[in-house]
Amino acid sequence: MKAKVVSLALVCWLLAGCAVVDVTKTTKGFYDPTNPNDVEILKTRPDKPYVELGTVTATNFAPSDTAVMHNAIRAKSAALGATAVILTEEGILPGGFGGRRWAMGVAIRYK
Repeated sequence: MKAKVVSLALVCWLLAGCAVVDVTKTTKGFYDPTNPNDVEILKTRPDKPYVELGTVTATNFAPSDTAVMHNAIRAKSAALGATAVILTEEGILPGGFGGRRWAMGVAIRYK
């Protein structure tokens, strides 16, 4: 029975993959964390002045999990004090089980 449970867990892990969001701080100084629910996801540069806090890379999300990916980006960026993330590139890599969603961008804080 234990072998079946381990096998089932392994299959689920392989099918789901490991969705990851990496944020790399690229600015000096520190800001208080923001509320992830308040972090905007933008597709273009805003008109307001801002400072860039870091780069954001999200990988290995299911093609239908756009909202899940955006929420994960919000959560990781909020820890830097971001008020928005500008997504500069995103797409779906072809592959087994419908492909995998990815995105790249910049975490920012409005001045």
